[in-house]
This record gives sequence, structure tokens and C-alpha cells, in this order.
Amino acid sequence: MLVLTTACGQDKANDAAGSQNVGAAPAANGYGTAGTGTGADAKEEQGTAAQAQSAGQLAVADTAKLGEVVTDSAGMTLYRFDKDSAEPPKSTCEGDCATAWPPVPASGATAPVGIDKALLGEVTRTDGTKQLTIDGWPLYRFAKDTKAGDTKGQGVGGTWYASAPTGKKAASGGGGGSAADLPGLSTRNDPELGEVVVDKNGMTVYRFEKDTPWPMKSACVGACLEKWPVVEPVAAANTKGIDNKNDGRRGYVVLNRPDGLKQQSIDCWPLYTFAGDKKPGDTNGQGVGGTWYAISPEGKPLGKPK
Repeated sequence: MLVLTTACGQDKANDAAGSQNVGAAPAANGYGTAGTGTGADAKEEQGTAAQAQSAGQLAVADTAKLGEVVTDSAGMTLYRFDKDSAEPPKSTCEGDCATAWPPVPASGATAPVGIDKALLGEVTRTDGTKQLTIDGWPLYRFAKDTKAGDTKGQGVGGTWYASAPTGKKAASGGGGGSAADLPGLSTRNDPELGEVVVDKNGMTVYRFEKDTPWPMKSACVGACLEKWPVVEPVAAANTKGIDNKNDGRRGYVVLNRPDGLKQQSIDCWPLYTFAGDKKPGDTNGQGVGGTWYAISPEGKPLGKPK
């Protein structure tokens, strides 16, 4: 029987299956792992989300790792979501996402010294409630932050970041989100690994040695995706320093996964980030299990023992 293939050896049957969205792991959607329970746990979490408190008098906390971040009056870190938009302001976090990341009500919020009150605003959510914004970005708390000063939501799914007082992403060194200016994929010079690929948030990108490049196939499924979210497709024009050639067989192409997700590849190796990396420059996923390695611009595994 003749098997028709597409780029990197993907067969058309798999392409068809990949076009059907049959569900994605929460982390792959950038929501993290909180707020997806069932039964009593889910009811408890939903109750917590329903009791969202006003932020009150906002504050600016100076943290060692992230620089200045915005908190509510109780000292709880406030976050922004990359899949939202600021122009115009819009929240895309609903349902289970809003359970894990309770929206901050706009009512009663006031600006302290250190935050320009002109940057504070509100957006109307689909349920009619008003959500607080800074410079147009909707703000959230994180259900797994349990005490003042916690920043457990930083970098979750490669899409959630503490908000700086300007509304930009808080980042290592207090830069307030310089990673926001990065292309979809680019490189940085790591002192130990050399030139590594990073995503639009400056987070290290990895490859999995149990995957295969031809035919291109991901072996990371189910719970694996909670720790290793896929890198979504990035147009070749939105890259810098990446080997994005595509000759129709090998190169810079998109994997149509059976679970409905679409995943970017380099040299036919599917790309991932690591949930354990909390800030740009982290390489906590390097060498995990002897199968996960930061990836080079050419698709090679960096630091893999020979």
C-alpha cells in the first residue's frame, strides 16, 4: 500500500487526525495544572474562585528574582496572561482557567505610589463582571499562591507572568518584561550550553530523545505535557537565528499531533518548554531523565553525553 507523506514523514492520516481537537493537556494551553479537579476538589476550587476579593490598595513589591511586581492589598502577586490582549483589552481565561487563575475584580482597586493611576482600567468579561487591568492587560491571582510574596504562577505554561507596575511582564533582573520584545523563536548564549533556542518569553526550548524526527512523532503525551508544554507554531518570518529551512522533507515544520495540538519543530524535532523553568535563562529541564535537552538552532541536543 502506498503511504502518502508530508513534511518530516507525517502521513496524511495523521494530519487528518491532528486537525480534530480532541482535547489538550491544561499546561499545553498555558493554564497550568491548578483548578482542573473533579468532584469535591472542583467544588472547593470553584467556591474559592467565586469569592474573588477586590484588590483594594495595590502595592509594588521589590522581589529578588523578578524585580518590581504588582500585588493586591494582601500582598498576593497579580499576573497577566499572554493569550489575553491589551489593545483592545480582552480576557480569554474562562471556565477551568478562571478557577486556577481567579480574575481580579476592578471594583475598589486603587493605585499606590509607584503605579500610574492612569494605567488602571477595567474590561468587561463574557459573564458581565468587570476585571481590573493595568495598561490594558487583565489581572489575575494564582490559586496555588497561598501566602503574600508567593510567585508560583511565574512562567507557568510559558504564558503566565507576574505583572510589573507598567503592565509589562516582570522578569529576571527587574526588567519588567524585556522578553516581550523577542521574536517567536530566537537564541541566547548560555554560559554552559552555548547557543540555545528560546521562545517569545525568553524561556529555554527543549527536545525529547524519545521523540523521532522521521517520521516526526512526539512521545510526550498526557501527563507529560503538563511538565513539558508544546511550543506552538511560529512563522519562519517571526524567528531570529533559527535554522528554519524547509525542503518539504526535513526542516522547520509543524507537527499535527493526534491530540489536536499543533507543535513547532526544528529539523523535524518537536519543541517543548519546561514547566519547571520559572524565568528567562532557567535550564532546569536540561538532562532530566537523561532524555530532555536544550536544543540548538540547528535542532541538535545541547550537552547530551556522547
